[in-house]
Amino acid sequence: MERPLTKHITIGGGPLNLSEYEKVGGYEACRKSLRTLTPDNILQLVKDSNLRGRGGAGFPTGLKWCSMPSLQNSPRPRYLIADADEMEPGAFKDRILMEGNPHQLIEGLIISAYSVDTEIGYIFIRSEYTLAAKRIKKAIEEAYEKGYLGFNILGSGFNFELRLHVSSGRYICGEGTALANSIEGNRAVPRHKVPRQTESGLWGMPTLLNNVETLCNIPHIINNGAVWFKNLSKCKDGGTKIFGVSGKVKKPGAWELPMGTTIREILEEHAGGMLDGLKFRGTLPGGASTDFLVEQHLDVPMDYDSVQKAGSRFGTGTMIVLDDHTCPVGMVHNLESFFARESCGWCTPCREGLPWTAKILKAIEEGKGEPGDIEILEFHIRALGPGRTFCALAPGAMEPLRSALKFFREDFDTHIRDKRCPWR
Repeated sequence: MERPLTKHITIGGGPLNLSEYEKVGGYEACRKSLRTLTPDNILQLVKDSNLRGRGGAGFPTGLKWCSMPSLQNSPRPRYLIADADEMEPGAFKDRILMEGNPHQLIEGLIISAYSVDTEIGYIFIRSEYTLAAKRIKKAIEEAYEKGYLGFNILGSGFNFELRLHVSSGRYICGEGTALANSIEGNRAVPRHKVPRQTESGLWGMPTLLNNVETLCNIPHIINNGAVWFKNLSKCKDGGTKIFGVSGKVKKPGAWELPMGTTIREILEEHAGGMLDGLKFRGTLPGGASTDFLVEQHLDVPMDYDSVQKAGSRFGTGTMIVLDDHTCPVGMVHNLESFFARESCGWCTPCREGLPWTAKILKAIEEGKGEPGDIEILEFHIRALGPGRTFCALAPGAMEPLRSALKFFREDFDTHIRDKRCPWR
């Protein structure tokens, strides 16, 4: 099984320096791109590869790149941003890539920038990722010294400046326009979505935003081709995926596997199954802001379309597992408390609705729930749903709650009826 993203990452070891990265084929794709390929050639390769964004939305990467206006019809500067914020609870895949092989990310950024005619790039990383930031900073310095960054890269006439932006870290920065506001030094709140960021992003200029894992795939597509990349997968979406599992399993962690690997295989073969004495009840397949899937869904392939058909979202592909010794009400209360704290406060439904939701769940968990509380929660699920708020934070926060009421309603009713949590 090929693992292009992680094959040079050593568990417990440091990352490859630039010369070591070059010895295993690093920057070959960069040299190939700048010397023998046109931006349109690269764009077509990415489109043909069926690479979809690995940040959560799963939008086809090639189509996203196509939305950047042509150089003749747009002003300079133009920007490229690598989203390394990774604030989704349960997600840690990008951290592995940044700490383990930062030059892979930098090479992906250079090729992407060349393809869409951008000359300034940012890696937006949260301040808690201190080791990743330290290693990326060193790799950027090495790349400048070797001529892979800066002016007239490899004599190609292409210029690209890359900057590391360490943010204070907020979940709302996972929303692209809030991230852009943060880079500009403004409050991290979402903007109106029209025009799109590719038309007016950072400082009103065309801006392309991609996830770290997405960008790390680019050098491998250039080196090996679109057909090779598609053949790595078990579904129509191309490539491998770094899947993660957290919760009471025997071997929590992350693994690079073919896109389309089933939930059952990830949990039982790679995560080692549940801890002894515990049973599987459900999982949030794509991180904290996705709907629960339960035992009947264990054979669902982990890809965007299959997970959506099952009633959830693929998201980051990093599962959070619920076992039969953990209170689902308490688990959802914990998640909603996080989302309430991370609301930017820009719109009323999110600012007021999420704390109220967390307050009701806390009361139910502590045995203080009242008849009618479930109906109030269901009202909030509707009131904070898609199209009711300024961005997707609150609708995403409602997904675990909505599905918990669907699959674990009896647990909620028991808390309210018996005035206590059965797990306490």
